[in-house]
Amino acid sequence: MLSRVAENLYWMARYLERAENTARLISVNTNLLLDLPRRVVPGWAPLIEITGSRAIFAAHYAEPDERSVVKFLIGDVANPGSILNSLGFARENARTVRDFIPREAWEQVNELYLYAKNNQASGLSRSRRYDYLRGVILGVQQITGLLAGTMTHDEGYGLLRMGRNLERADMTIRIIDVRSENLLPGKSEELTPFENIQWVGVLKSLSAYQMYRRAMQARVRRPDVLRFLFKERLFPRAVHYTISEVENCLKHLPRREVPLGRVSRLRELVTASHPEELDQAELHRFIDSLELGLNELHRAISDTYFLPGVSSA
Repeated sequence: MLSRVAENLYWMARYLERAENTARLISVNTNLLLDLPRRVVPGWAPLIEITGSRAIFAAHYAEPDERSVVKFLIGDVANPGSILNSLGFARENARTVRDFIPREAWEQVNELYLYAKNNQASGLSRSRRYDYLRGVILGVQQITGLLAGTMTHDEGYGLLRMGRNLERADMTIRIIDVRSENLLPGKSEELTPFENIQWVGVLKSLSAYQMYRRAMQARVRRPDVLRFLFKERLFPRAVHYTISEVENCLKHLPRREVPLGRVSRLRELVTASHPEELDQAELHRFIDSLELGLNELHRAISDTYFLPGVSSA
């Protein structure tokens, strides 16, 4: 397989996953504001932190109010991580590899981009936002299922899976890092009942709530949520699962020694960890080490399989 094709497949999957994750974040945050009392307002700034776009946002907006953040994350052309830009990048990558993916997948990527572009106004409206974001989420999931069911599961499909799971791992730890630090102000007993709602929001941001209840069979608590999202081996968005998926994909690729070594060390770091026992400062340092490991893994994959000096990020 050509390096150019490998890179396009990898980034197509990452951008699709990024669009879905961003849509889910906005949707969950909108509902979270309705569930919490007025005096406990997590606001919209955490979404900018999660997506790592503080500098770009500050250059174009004065305050992280609801309309500004939603507009920035849905369709701002200045934000490379917006839903519209992510789908546009996915569309361009898909267009260049149309001979390697099913035609129906290319058509669906194109249709999803046009849907997101032509219906941006719905995303800015609270009354229509849910349906718009649900359309994006289901559209990406349809593409993912279509590729799984109709694309040959060869090296190209392995690169798709690697891109998707690396993006998922990155988003999971970003959400945990920011949301665990921006939950409730102080330790007031008056606000304790609402802590449960906030951690439910963390789980729902990753579509993990129902699977958490099945696996843990306990009320939603910080230690259990952290243990589930980091170490669950069967949930597709848990950190351990996503890293293991990347490792399994690499085992079927040539010249895999360097990236396989990186991902093995990353998996061992998660396996040996006890995130439920960490305080906030320790948790932040642990997540920093995971972020560094994910970045090193991406560079190893890029250096091994993609054209030097070219990046689709």
